[in-house]
Amino acid sequence: MNGLVMILISAAVLLGAYVTYGRFLARKWGIDPNRKTPAVEFEDGQDYVPSHPSVVFGHHFTSIAGAGPINGPIIAAMFGWVPVLLWILIGSVFFGAVQDFAAMYASVRNKGKTIGYIIELYIGRTGKKLFLLFVWLFSVLVIAAFTDIVAATFAGFTADGETIAASGSAATTSIAFIGVAILFGFYIKNRKPKGLEGSLIAIGLLVACIAIGMAAPIFIRQNVWIYLILAYAILASITPVWVLLIPRDFINTFLLILIIFSGFFGVIVTAPAVNIPAFTGFTVGNMHLFPMLFVTVACGAISGFHSLVASGTVSKQLNNEKYMLPIGYGSMLVESLLAVIALITVAAITINGVRPEGVVTPIQIFAYGVASFLAFLRLPSQLVITVMTLGISAFALTTLDSVSRIARMTIQEFFSDAQNDGKEPSAVVKFVTNKYTATLITCLFSFALAIVGYANIWPLFGSANQLLGALALIACSVFLKKTKRQGAMLWVPMGGLMAVTLTALSIVIFRMLNLIATGAFDIGQHLLQLLFGLLLFALGVMVAVQGVKKLTETVEGTGQAAA
Repeated sequence: MNGLVMILISAAVLLGAYVTYGRFLARKWGIDPNRKTPAVEFEDGQDYVPSHPSVVFGHHFTSIAGAGPINGPIIAAMFGWVPVLLWILIGSVFFGAVQDFAAMYASVRNKGKTIGYIIELYIGRTGKKLFLLFVWLFSVLVIAAFTDIVAATFAGFTADGETIAASGSAATTSIAFIGVAILFGFYIKNRKPKGLEGSLIAIGLLVACIAIGMAAPIFIRQNVWIYLILAYAILASITPVWVLLIPRDFINTFLLILIIFSGFFGVIVTAPAVNIPAFTGFTVGNMHLFPMLFVTVACGAISGFHSLVASGTVSKQLNNEKYMLPIGYGSMLVESLLAVIALITVAAITINGVRPEGVVTPIQIFAYGVASFLAFLRLPSQLVITVMTLGISAFALTTLDSVSRIARMTIQEFFSDAQNDGKEPSAVVKFVTNKYTATLITCLFSFALAIVGYANIWPLFGSANQLLGALALIACSVFLKKTKRQGAMLWVPMGGLMAVTLTALSIVIFRMLNLIATGAFDIGQHLLQLLFGLLLFALGVMVAVQGVKKLTETVEGTGQAAA
C-alpha cells in the first residue's frame, strides 16, 4: 500500500457516498428549494444574514475543519493505518455527514434555531437545559484545546530559546488576516460584489497576508499567545457575523482549497510509501483500540461540534434549502479527505518509528509531510511549511470564531426562559445574558483549562465531542419521528456513539480516580479534567435517557414548526 492508492480509494468512496447516500437523504427528508429559509425570513443583519452559498460553504467548512482532522488521525496512527482509514471513511459517510446534514435540516425547518431549541420543542425543557449545560462545557473544552494548539503553533521560540521562522510567519499572517477580514467585511456589506469579484479580492488579500508574514515574522512566546488568542475569541464572539466571521471564513476557504489541493496533488504525484504498520494491536501502551481510536480520530469521522455550527450559525445564513446537501453532507466528506491526507503525511515521514528532528506536533507533521510531497516543484521548503502551518492555525482560529459565539449564545439561551415565559428577567439574568458577560465567563473557564495543555485535554475533548454527536443524533431522530419523516438511518450511529463515548469518559474518570488512590493526583493538572469528565458523563446520560424515551413514544400530531 502507498499513499496514491490510499487517497484514490478514499476519494472514490467519498464521492460515491455523496451522489448516492447524500441524495437519498435529501429525497427522504424533503429538501424544498422553493421554501423560504430562516435567513431570508428573519434577516436582522446580526445573526440572520442570507449569504452566497460559496460564502456559507466557506464558513461552515473552515469552522468544522479546524485542527481536528489533522490532529486526530495523526495521533490515532499509533494503532496502524488500516483501522484509522476504515473509521475515517465509514464514520464520515454513515455517521458524521449524516449528523451534519440532519442537524442543519432540523434547524432550518425550525426557524434557524439551535439543537437546544429543537430538544426543548420535541423532547422537553428539562432536556434542553441539560443539553445546553453540556454544550457550554464542551465549548469550554474546544476553546481551551484549540487555544493551546494555536498558541503552540504560533510560539516563536524553541525550548532552547531559538526562533522558529515558520511559526513567526504564520503568526504575522494570521494577525494580518484578521485586519483584512474586517475591511473585506465592510466592503462586502457596502458593495455586495459578485462571486468572481469577491473571490479575486479574497485571493489577493490572502496572497498579501502571506507575503507580509514571510517578510515580517513575529516571535512571541506560547504563554503570551494564549492571552492574545483568547482576546481574539472574545472579539469574534461579540461582533456581528458580517464584520469578521463571514469575510474571514470566505478568505480562509481559498487557503483551505490550496492546502487540500496541495496535499492531494503531492500524494498523487509522489505516491509516498506508507511506513507505519497496517495494524499495531488492540492495545498500544495504555490506550485501547476501543474506544480510543474513535474518540481520537474525532473530527475526521464525526464531530458533535459540527451540529452546533450547522444549527447555530450556518442555518441562519442559507439562502436556499438546496444548498444543505453540498454544505451539510458534502463538507464533512471533504473534511474526511483532509483527514486521509493527514494520515498519509504521518505514514510517509515516519521511518522505523522515528520522525524528522523537530517535527513533533501534528500540525508540524502535516506541514512537513506536505512540503516533502511538493519537493519536486522546487518550492522553498520554508514557504510551503509556513503556508501549511498558517492554514491549519487559521482553521483553528475559525473554529474559535464559531465556538466562542456558540458558547455565548448557549449561556444566553440557557437563561432566557424567563423572557420566553413573558416574565421580566431579573437583574442577575440580564447581567449574565449580556453578550459581553456571557463571553467573558466562557473564556475565563477556557483559560483555566488551556494551561493544562491540549495533550491532556484531547482525550476528554474527543469523548465529549462524540457524545455531543450522539445527543444531536437523538434530537434529530426525535424531530424526524415527530414530523413523520424517516430517521432510522440515525439510530445505529446514535447507539454506536453512545457506547463509544460513555466508555471513553468512564476510562478518563477512573484514571483520575486511580491517581487519587495512588497519591499521584495533581490538583492543578487533574482536578478540572475530573470535574469536566464527571459533569459531561452525567449530563450526557440524562439527556440521552430523555431523548430515547421520546423516541420510543407513540407519535401524536405532526410536529411543530416543521411542515
